[in-house]
Order: sequence, then C-alpha cells, then structure tokens
Amino acid sequence: MFRELGAAIVDADELAREVVEPGQPALEEIRDRFGPQVLTEDGRLDRAKMGDIVFSDDGARRLLNAVVHPRVAEASREAIAAHAAAGEKVVLYEAALLVENGIHRGLDGLIVVAAPEAAQLERIRQRDGLSEQAARARIAAQLPLSDKVAAADFVIDNGGELADTREQVRKVWARATGPSGSGEGSSSAGSAEGQEGTQSEEGRR
Repeated sequence: MFRELGAAIVDADELAREVVEPGQPALEEIRDRFGPQVLTEDGRLDRAKMGDIVFSDDGARRLLNAVVHPRVAEASREAIAAHAAAGEKVVLYEAALLVENGIHRGLDGLIVVAAPEAAQLERIRQRDGLSEQAARARIAAQLPLSDKVAAADFVIDNGGELADTREQVRKVWARATGPSGSGEGSSSAGSAEGQEGTQSEEGRR
C-alpha cells in the first residue's frame, strides 16, 4: 500500500533471497554449515526445508542469521543510499526483525502494522501452505507484538477491512512525508515485516 502512494521501499526479504542465489557466497556457506540436503535438485536454497530446520532449532536459526543478516544489512545500506542519491526524501525499509535486532534505533521512526494472532495464523497458512504448528513456530520466533507496538511511532491495525487499513496507511505516509515528518534532506524509512508477512514495522529516518 505504501508503494501505491509512491514510497521508495527497500525489502529485506527480497534482498535475503538475492544473497542466497546460486553462485553467491552465502549459499555456499549455508551448504557447508547445514549440508546439501537444504538445497533443491537445481542447486537453489530449499526455503521450505530450511524453514523447518531453523524454526524448530534456535541454534540453527542463529547460525543461518549469522550468514544471511550481515549480507542483507550491507545490501540494504547500499539500496537506501541509492534511493537517497536519486532524490528520495523518505525510504521505507521493510524487514522481518527490526525491533528484535535493534535496527529501529538507527531509523527516524517505526511503524508497526499489526493483526490479531488468529488473522496472522490464517494468512501465514494460506500464503505458505503451512500447518498450524509450523505457522505458530514462525510467529513465536519473533518478539511479542505488544513489544513491537510499545516501540512504535505509528501503529496500523491490519485486522479489519482493507479500506480501513488503506486509509491508515495514507495518513501515516502523509505524516512521514510532511514538513514535520521528513524534514530537510533525505530520510529513510524501514518497513519490517514478520517472517509470515502478517505484522510489519517501519522505521523512518
């Protein structure tokens, strides 16, 4: 919805997919650490199998994050800088774990898009074809939503009608890009979505 309003967005999940493409060092490191069973027959990362492993084993998840997160952070910085160089005043940074990793502290603001847990579970299961247990594991891997809401500058309720959510997004974007929002010069805004894509946080520099 922010993109529809003209927002420049850097999507950390998209970057995470790019850094584990065949031929990338991160994929080689993942194979070395987890074994060839996490790759598909054509040599790509089997995201479903990898998800089953890391969402049932905290140590494995930390290991994977240690490989992927630094590379995503570097690519994100480069993408945000490119948007700023192109004249964008506000850039949204969309990532799964902004609050968990403390990334929001380096941004100018934080937008949390929230939905009730029942809605989160339903959306995850429909999108990814997961069992309820697997969907709950992905939610449990993040901070409680209440902690994210407590850190937020803006909260968008995504549990109701689409039109209501769209109107909330419009108001937040107007404030973020208004005179008291972006201020002088270039600012970056991050959007962090949960692994499930059901709750998001956005920071505005």
